[in-house]
Amino acid sequence: MSAPLYQMKAELFKTLGHPVRIRALELLSQREHAVSEMLAEVGVEPAHLSQQLAVLRRSNLVATRREGSGVYYSLTSPQVAELLTVARSILSGVLTGQAELLADLRAATPEAKPPV
Repeated sequence: MSAPLYQMKAELFKTLGHPVRIRALELLSQREHAVSEMLAEVGVEPAHLSQQLAVLRRSNLVATRREGSGVYYSLTSPQVAELLTVARSILSGVLTGQAELLADLRAATPEAKPPV
């Protein structure tokens, strides 16, 4: 019997739950990249990037192709890029709400008077 859909969704979000993986997916949302190109953008050791790309590959979020000695990565679906765009939109709304709440708190807090 296969896992329930909510469990599979949880696994997807666990896979997305690493900053290096998110950054790699953001780069791949723009175009196919060679590993060497991503290294400069992601700013981690080659072994660490390879490890994170392997996680994305095992989850079928990215595909690879070889050209000479280079390995190129691409998204398996444009919906991955859409998911990242939706996440950015959600975060933007949350941060805007937090900024408004902070402004309200500051406006409602009386100024502290210096000791006499």
